[in-house]
Amino acid sequence: MTGATDHTRDTVTRRVMVVDDHPMWREGVARDLTEAGYLVTAAVGEGVQALRVAPAAAPDVVVLDLQLPDLSGVDVIRGLLATVPGVRILMLSASGEQQDVLDAVKAGANGYLIKSAGRAEFLDAVRRTAEGDAVFTAGLAGLVLGEYRRLAVGPAADDRPQLTDRETEVLRLVAKGLTYRQVADRLVVSHRTVQNHVQNTLGKLQLHNRVELVRYALENGILSTD
Repeated sequence: MTGATDHTRDTVTRRVMVVDDHPMWREGVARDLTEAGYLVTAAVGEGVQALRVAPAAAPDVVVLDLQLPDLSGVDVIRGLLATVPGVRILMLSASGEQQDVLDAVKAGANGYLIKSAGRAEFLDAVRRTAEGDAVFTAGLAGLVLGEYRRLAVGPAADDRPQLTDRETEVLRLVAKGLTYRQVADRLVVSHRTVQNHVQNTLGKLQLHNRVELVRYALENGILSTD
């Protein structure tokens, strides 16, 4: 990772597993995480190995490379979600190709970061992923938006649950990656009001978390690209 900015040690001993087939990169990422206060429970270079050790490693977050020598990142994502309930997955890849990002998100990844990210950006992405945010390198959400619109085959617009204007506005900002506090500041409302809008939206759409909200926003053209 590049950059030397220190990450605020506000982590609550989050457990992280690193999966990357490049030893120097894997070791560097693990070192950055350890120095930031995370507990690196495993650092492996192959998908099969990752799936084998994941249950015992019990990570809260997996930092996963897309390109592995034995399994595709998408297969590893699906395997991890099946074997480690509640795990959150942050892709860390050299590829910024639209289809790669789209495939990872559809498989269940919580975020997608390009390897050119600096140390501070990476550590912040891990923290936010652990907290349940959907985290993307700037611009990637916009890249996949058009493809999601093209592939969306959900219910007709008239059959979708009706959100209020404020619920839609909050949904759009959350889907862009803003925290609840940032949304509250942007809309000049309380943090509690934003939480209430999100909970109401989750209930209406029968969704469970912010990651699913982002997917819904992408699939239904709610997340604007401006």
